[in-house]
Amino acid sequence: MHWVVRLANASDREHLADLYLAVRRQTFSWVDPLTFRHGDFFSQTQGEIIWVAETPAGEVAGFISLWPPDDFIHMLYVAGPWQSRGAGGALLRALPDWPHQKYRLKCLVQNTRAKVFYLANGFVVTGNGKSAEGMYDEMSFFPAG
Repeated sequence: MHWVVRLANASDREHLADLYLAVRRQTFSWVDPLTFRHGDFFSQTQGEIIWVAETPAGEVAGFISLWPPDDFIHMLYVAGPWQSRGAGGALLRALPDWPHQKYRLKCLVQNTRAKVFYLANGFVVTGNGKSAEGMYDEMSFFPAG
């Protein structure tokens, strides 16, 4: 599928908050779904750059958010029907200077599908820690030298 990736605009925000809430509740089955709230997206993406992936028909399939000061990928979420269809890879390729820039992220250990995705896209585990949602691996993407 051909993905259209563009910067998010103000009119996307409600839809992205809905997508963020739905995917977290579906994916993080080990966490009480009521701990996730619609407003989380707005508070957790302040100061971040957000790109959206759309189908050719204009349907938003997913998004990626970046905290630029640390080249930290804070979020990458794709709606269930669009997972494993290339949207996540298209979002990674939209990052500034990808694949010549180092990036890092945190991936929950129990989110095995996401970890497989990141490993397949060149990320390596560089650390670990614990969050409210469980243990996570810190993963980094190092450009080929």
